[in-house]
Amino acid sequence: MATSAQAYEYMLEQLNKAGDITTRKMMGEYLVYFKRKLIGNICDGQLYLKPTDSALRLLPDADRDYPYEGSKTLMIIMDDLENTELLSAVLHAMYEELPEPKPKKAKSKK
Repeated sequence: MATSAQAYEYMLEQLNKAGDITTRKMMGEYLVYFKRKLIGNICDGQLYLKPTDSALRLLPDADRDYPYEGSKTLMIIMDDLENTELLSAVLHAMYEELPEPKPKKAKSKK
């Protein structure tokens, strides 16, 4: 089941309260970036976060699932998006643990 436009807009509104959020549409769902670092996905109307040490510590009772069929990563499902204080704390802590984005290669001109 794809994420509805209404669910996506709601999640994006809540995520933006934490700071610099961008998304990229991918196969009908969305990749979610915080300050240019990939933090998770929006799939099937749910926010899935990468299982970093800090996310696991701050969300110890959160359910875990695969965001899409064929996914190799069991991710944390963030249900309480209205708790913007917790959401912000999780995203900022994750940011510190995640690697810097790889620089994009320049396209060669022929």
